[in-house]
Amino acid sequence: MTETAGPDELLETQRAILASTVPHIAFDGWSATALSRGARDAGHDDTTAARAFPGGARDLLSFHLAEADRRLLATLAESDLAAMRIRDRIAFAVRLRLQQHMDEREAVRRGLLYLAQPQHAALALRALYRTVDAIWYAAGDNSTDFNFYTKRGLLAGVYSSTLLYWLSDTSAESAATWAFLDRRIADVMKVPKITGRLRRAASAMPDPLRLFRLVSSRG
Repeated sequence: MTETAGPDELLETQRAILASTVPHIAFDGWSATALSRGARDAGHDDTTAARAFPGGARDLLSFHLAEADRRLLATLAESDLAAMRIRDRIAFAVRLRLQQHMDEREAVRRGLLYLAQPQHAALALRALYRTVDAIWYAAGDNSTDFNFYTKRGLLAGVYSSTLLYWLSDTSAESAATWAFLDRRIADVMKVPKITGRLRRAASAMPDPLRLFRLVSSRG
């Protein structure tokens, strides 16, 4: 990759280095060592690796997560989501997101360990938000009110817990994980119903300020 490489050439180089680095992650973690070895395997030197990922392993992991979201959206765009219920769209998307990493589970595990470090908290939150936002966007969510944040917060919990379950799942074809995912989504789907009932109950109650004025005027 030359110093004047265009965006397409840069992206091609980043993808090549990432693909060659992932096998090293199991032994070296998301580190400068893994990045250097992956770059050499892809036919690049350390200078090219530094141009592709100026922030080193941190940028490499960020790119890895962003690429996973990109591939997910591309696959969902070709799927018949319109024929599914919302809960089924969400389950389908979460399942696809995890299945992308079936052959790189250790790299995902090491990535979580990396993101769990306090200095990487901001990256972890951005990556999680980007994933759940992509899933809701693909599922057809057009909310702009408080529900926008509620939905993403709930899905963040579902996705994170399912990811952790999947990492330790030894069942055939991750069947236990998908059953766990279905249960978690079923639990979450109850939340809007509960909050809806609370809102309706609150709206049926008298305005406390109006009630206070009424009592005061009679006193």
